[in-house]
Amino acid sequence: MKHTEHHKTHRTGWLRAAVLGANDGIVSTASLVLGVAATGASTESILVAGVAGLVAGAMSMAAGEYVSVSSQSDTERADLRRESQELEDNPVFEHAELTAIYVERGLDAELASTVATRLMEHDALGAHARDELGISEALAARPVQAAFASAGTFAVGAALPLLTVVLFPIALVMWTVSGSSLVFLALLGGLSARAGGAPVLSGAGRVTFWGALAMALTAGVGALFGVVAG
Repeated sequence: MKHTEHHKTHRTGWLRAAVLGANDGIVSTASLVLGVAATGASTESILVAGVAGLVAGAMSMAAGEYVSVSSQSDTERADLRRESQELEDNPVFEHAELTAIYVERGLDAELASTVATRLMEHDALGAHARDELGISEALAARPVQAAFASAGTFAVGAALPLLTVVLFPIALVMWTVSGSSLVFLALLGGLSARAGGAPVLSGAGRVTFWGALAMALTAGVGALFGVVAG
């Protein structure tokens, strides 16, 4: 019988990186724009700061994702090498270990032993990786994919508040950037929740709340320094 169900778990790797990148792009760039605008800076100064933040942020996100996910990938590979060696050195013990795992999950000892035998005959390392180590193909770490997803979506997210600065006069920047960014964040939260099969409203709400808090604090700091400098 062909497996026809479609689940969302295989998306978690790139989806997490993409959502993190887009969210950080919108929040950090909008906050930067609001902070600089609150000092009374010109449109040109705001754009220069925003574009610099976009480039630096995208590269930082790519590097951070690549390094962190590479560390996870290195750990997974090390565990798989160790497990492969253990299967070669002591297959009887490894069979007993897998059997015990299935017993803990509710199978009786005889059936658990049979299942362990069949799975190890088919793919011993795959069975131990999945059921003992929790490593599967769908959830395996992919550093390059995470880096590109995070950097690309950061750039897109950061471009949105910058576009608002270009389209509206300087007198309206504070309101248009903050308002449009909250809308963008709500849409992002809703879309990412839908893509991951989670409740849309709660996904949109939590992203919008933290984004609003970040922008408010940064604008407050910019206003404070603007007053002090003035």
